[in-house]
Amino acid sequence: MKLTLTHLLILLFFFGFVVTSSSCDDDKGPGTDLPPIDSTVKTLKDITNYPVGAALSMSKLKNTTIYRNVVKAEFNTITAENAMKMVNLSPSMSQYKWDDADYLMNFAEENNMRIHGHCLVWHNSVPTWVTNYGGDKEAWKKLLRNYITTVVGRYKGRIASWDVVNEALLDNGTPRPTIWLTKIGWEYVSLAFQYAHEADPDAVLFYNDYGQEYSKVKLAAINDTVMNLVKRGVPIHGIGLQMHTNINQSAQNMIDAITATAQTGLIVHVSELDIALNRDKKPEYQVSPADLTTQKSRYRSIAAAMRQLPAAQNWGITTWGVGDSDSWLKSNPDFPLLFDTQYKPKMCYYGFHEAFGVN
Repeated sequence: MKLTLTHLLILLFFFGFVVTSSSCDDDKGPGTDLPPIDSTVKTLKDITNYPVGAALSMSKLKNTTIYRNVVKAEFNTITAENAMKMVNLSPSMSQYKWDDADYLMNFAEENNMRIHGHCLVWHNSVPTWVTNYGGDKEAWKKLLRNYITTVVGRYKGRIASWDVVNEALLDNGTPRPTIWLTKIGWEYVSLAFQYAHEADPDAVLFYNDYGQEYSKVKLAAINDTVMNLVKRGVPIHGIGLQMHTNINQSAQNMIDAITATAQTGLIVHVSELDIALNRDKKPEYQVSPADLTTQKSRYRSIAAAMRQLPAAQNWGITTWGVGDSDSWLKSNPDFPLLFDTQYKPKMCYYGFHEAFGVN
């Protein structure tokens, strides 16, 4: 059969259509390493003078290509959103499940990323075998030591830092009622840091909490509590400000929280940042340009405040998720993160750029 020019044009069109269609298969399975962002825009890790990263979903990291690509392109530090919580690592006293934590560890090392461990001791995500445990105080201390030693020891020299104790204080500054407080007493906090330090003397250890930007009382209580422990020789090296905040919170309060925490002389980590638009959780909420502009301004203020810290005190910024579809607030509905539901940079992404004078 003789091919005419018309035949050739038809074949070329068909071939081009197939290739184009195949390349648009968006975010399932293995794909290219090209992030879905404008290559002319400098990425977050390229513009900041401190580490910037996100808490990661293991299912999305494993199964969603576009998610994985954005993480690799934008970030140089990562946190396990849930994979390193006690309920997931230790389903029974004699059993540990390392698959997801090991996967994240290997991903970080393959991509030259720092990894921040979250979290060793918390009032939530406690496995049933712990809540049902019937030992005396000494047995509970042994349980805590064994768990922390096992987990931190497994990743000794590989995980750079840990949230050792998470949310031990109420908003009024008093100890939060937890199973650890009930069974061991307030001593559980200092013991947890002691055990973690013994398991990995080189790891940077954080006390992590929320509310510093909306409550001067809690801000002072966290800083005072941590500094009293440090003065007693407890190996706490830094304070994490979760900063789950919203656009109605003033930029000055966010800046003041970071500044006051830095005045302790300890390392500062904005550890779980998201900035909600729909603070009142109205089901009919619609995003407005004004709200997005305010969100961008708040991200810029936080990024700029962290930029002012001495390098030795700056552990960087971690957002609690990558895109809005990952957020723990998404059902409100809300859109609190730097990337949209398709993992495209939002207006607030460029707040970081403005904080560093990058257009």
